[in-house]
Amino acid sequence: MNVQSQVLFVGGRSGVGKSSVAFELHAQLAALRIKHCVIEGDSLDLAFPPPWEDHLAERNLAAIWENYRDLGYRRMIYTNTVSVRFTQELAAAMGDVPRITAVLLTATDETSSARLRGRIQGSDFQEHLDRSKAAARELELLTPEWVHRCPTDNRSVREITADLLALTGWTTEPAD
Repeated sequence: MNVQSQVLFVGGRSGVGKSSVAFELHAQLAALRIKHCVIEGDSLDLAFPPPWEDHLAERNLAAIWENYRDLGYRRMIYTNTVSVRFTQELAAAMGDVPRITAVLLTATDETSSARLRGRIQGSDFQEHLDRSKAAARELELLTPEWVHRCPTDNRSVREITADLLALTGWTTEPAD
């Protein structure tokens, strides 16, 4: 029998904790010996000029997921700022019909700014901060209502991860 694929889309503005949460999910799932993969969607089309109109992220996701599926993986954690707005397109790129869970991580401007200041040391800090604020407004307006919202202000990565594991139910391997 074929086990249905499952995908957790984690979206949110810069500085909200997407990567930190994905890495903690990975650590906890690995400790439980739960087979999964983590894909940082931002890396799938990180180029200049941006190749968005060519749907390069979806094409690369399709190729990477095919390789994971061939090796027996059925669970994916996918992070990208706007992934929660495009779950159907990304799921279609997976080439199967995964069960979708989507979570929009949220944070105040102050929290996001403090986190970004800790990791961006270059002259483009203000540009990153401005893009993060704009993304937060856009995500709040355009993210579908069915997507779970998860505030990250004053919460540890472990607390947030516990919420996401509860949503997915990924604490055991799926039955064949």
